Amino acid sequence: MQVITPCLWFDDNALEAAEFYVSLFKKSEVTSVSRFPADHGGERKVAMVTFALDGLALQALNGGQGRKFSEAVSFAKVVSGQAEVDRLWHALTADGGEPGRCGWLTDRFGLSWQIVPSRLSELLGDPDRAGADRAMHAMLSMSKIDISALEAAFANSN
Repeated sequence: MQVITPCLWFDDNALEAAEFYVSLFKKSEVTSVSRFPADHGGERKVAMVTFALDGLALQALNGGQGRKFSEAVSFAKVVSGQAEVDRLWHALTADGGEPGRCGWLTDRFGLSWQIVPSRLSELLGDPDRAGADRAMHAMLSMSKIDISALEAAFANSN
């Protein structure tokens, strides 16, 4: 049982964000939507959304303006191959998201993500330290992670 649940602060689009995130990951769903009372601003706007992403429970709060996400907190998603890197990268950078460096990006809501192929950890943890260093140098020059380029750097002993 998960006993700590991250809560994400949005201006007023928590439900939109939760529905978007849920659409990207298997085993994900919006589990509840709470609304402010009618006497709080005139209509029953969404206050809190609870949802799960690939089994991780989260909350999204419509807390109003004044709080912004930063890269100091990000969600890291380990994926199995380049097709999944490409799919998530495209979806999360679409509609105003921004690519970052070394597999990081910021989505259209301002939340930071790391899209990391499992192959990266394998290469960086390989006992061939020279190859691992070459793979690290290659990764440091990338925006979206390119598994083939990492493997080529690891193998290139020139």
